[in-house]
Amino acid sequence: MSSYTCKLFVVLLLLLYIGLLASEAELVHGLRTLRWTAAKKPQVARGHHVADRSTKKWLGSPSLPLSRPIPDPLLLWPFEPDISRVHTMAIKSNSGEGRTRSSLSIIIVVTKQTECTNSPNLNFETHHGGSGSLKDIGDSEAKTFKPCGDTYTDYTPCQDQGRAMTFPRENMIYRERHCPPDEEKLYCLIPAPKGYVAPFPWPKSRDYVPYANVPYKSLTVEKAVQNWVQYEGNVFRFPGGGTQFPQGADKYIDQLASVIPIDNGTVRTALDTGCGVASWGAYLLKKNVLAMSFAPRDSHEAQVQFALERGVPAVIGVLGSIKLPYSSRSFDMAHCSRCLIPWGANDGIYMMEVDRVLRPGGYWVLSGPPINWKNNYQAWQRTKEDLEEEQRKIEEIAELLCWEKVSEKAEIAIWRKRINAELCPRRQDETRINICESANPDDVWYKKMEPCINQYPEVNNPEEFAGGELKPFPERLNAIPPRIASSSVPGFSVNSYQEDIKQWRKHVKAYKKINKLLDTGRYRNIMDMNAGLGSFAAAIESPKLWVMNVVPTIAEISTLGVIYERGLIGIYHDWCEAFSTYPRTYDLIHANGVFSLYQDKCKMEDILLEMDRILRPEGAVIFRDDIDVLLRVKKTISGMRWNTKLVDHEDGPLIPEKVLVAVKQYWVGGSTSKKDE
Repeated sequence: MSSYTCKLFVVLLLLLYIGLLASEAELVHGLRTLRWTAAKKPQVARGHHVADRSTKKWLGSPSLPLSRPIPDPLLLWPFEPDISRVHTMAIKSNSGEGRTRSSLSIIIVVTKQTECTNSPNLNFETHHGGSGSLKDIGDSEAKTFKPCGDTYTDYTPCQDQGRAMTFPRENMIYRERHCPPDEEKLYCLIPAPKGYVAPFPWPKSRDYVPYANVPYKSLTVEKAVQNWVQYEGNVFRFPGGGTQFPQGADKYIDQLASVIPIDNGTVRTALDTGCGVASWGAYLLKKNVLAMSFAPRDSHEAQVQFALERGVPAVIGVLGSIKLPYSSRSFDMAHCSRCLIPWGANDGIYMMEVDRVLRPGGYWVLSGPPINWKNNYQAWQRTKEDLEEEQRKIEEIAELLCWEKVSEKAEIAIWRKRINAELCPRRQDETRINICESANPDDVWYKKMEPCINQYPEVNNPEEFAGGELKPFPERLNAIPPRIASSSVPGFSVNSYQEDIKQWRKHVKAYKKINKLLDTGRYRNIMDMNAGLGSFAAAIESPKLWVMNVVPTIAEISTLGVIYERGLIGIYHDWCEAFSTYPRTYDLIHANGVFSLYQDKCKMEDILLEMDRILRPEGAVIFRDDIDVLLRVKKTISGMRWNTKLVDHEDGPLIPEKVLVAVKQYWVGGSTSKKDE
């Protein structure tokens, strides 16, 4: 059948359908009132399943469960049908004798294969205007964003050094997030340094970083004895050393593994406070342990930038006065290797914050001062009395937190958080213990830390893990998370969680047809800007890559705890502000429903310019949203030196949700893009 004949056939069927509708008012009324039967669910970040969505059915076809409502067929008329599939109409009669047109239902059948198909290739053109057409975004030309000056090559808006110095130094407040007001925001494109090249593929990137990408040699001098980083020719080499493990992270991790179950999947997520260049996290990946590393932007220039160039998860951050941007009970292990955090100060507030994010049964590792102070006080150039008092305070706070000291050998001490409050009898009687009043330990965004202890979730017996015991990784990746099993996340059930997994496997399968490099190792550092339950990250999980799962702070339901229970990592963030990272630190960004979620919250161009800042040259973006939103996105990024292509939903052109894929052009400071040339 020719393409023209196929189109004509579909149009005739549509006209037949319209005629039937026009001739029978009762049927028209019935079609116009087709609605979902399920009750309204709580708002979540768009694009993720909510509780029991799999049970919703279209009233016109009770046996057909759908993931989205079918558009009114009358709205399909102005748009060209996709000839890669045949859309036919069938007339279905109700049971009984004396049938009339009033007793007929019309259903649309979409066949998988067709003789009308002109090309087996994916059709990248959109065929459904949805509620947004080109007139909604105007006929004016897109705004062209010019490059920022070369001095902004490593600009971090919320950790700007000049702005930081205007804030108090007490409790590291000046090293916390301080974002620019609207009138100080930059509306230009951050340039890459001259000579910038694509990072080495993993695992070579763990050991080598091109000098041109991070042209700072100060650490090679300051940390030369500690084997952090060495400059060799046109690359930096990372021997795997650290302040407390100059002989290499491998041997140090083996020491920890003699006490902590690192090798069997019990420990999967770790928090590294004051990470340096993140060699501890880099070498933990050999054990299939995923570490969230953070360090401030301070005199150790570019330490977090080095970590991300190596392909290791890291963010700019500090334990100061604000709570960490992670959910409670997230990490199997927390670590400080001479991180210079005063753990015994401020009534133990920093250890209490670690306790909040540490899972019951999790481990805290402290290596370096003041551990083994009797043998090291002279080398550390501190008095015996000072170090002894510091360790006494740490031991005292650990006991209040119900942590059990399981090992102290040389300069490494390890505590284990008890699995439930039943094993902490002192908490019932200890007058010094201040229990946190907040009922939500996950409400942390810009919230001040308090010298209080978060309560354990309740248990039924002393052997039960508070909050639920996790399976070892990788089994926990798709197992039912305890927060879902216990109905602790409003709007989500076991069924909807499993449907979410299926849906994102389907989406990722379609992504791989669009971008065949997705799981080849081409993209190492990946960000999901609106992660939901983490099912996108779970669907692409591989040793070749890692995903920073971001849960927007404006989402009505917090799902970050579920993400960590799956053995993934993530962070809270508000996309109206800049992310806590350096420019050019992500290879691929996934933005599912982000711009629908932030509609009327902040300017679209602010979010898109931030995406451009953190995306590497020749990095990719996958937008998933409604067509009217993506048309506005596409117009804006046409002035940002990005190449784009709009793609139909994998279920066909009639679905108003589309996919926009984009690639950032290569250009560097003081130059033009290839396109401009």
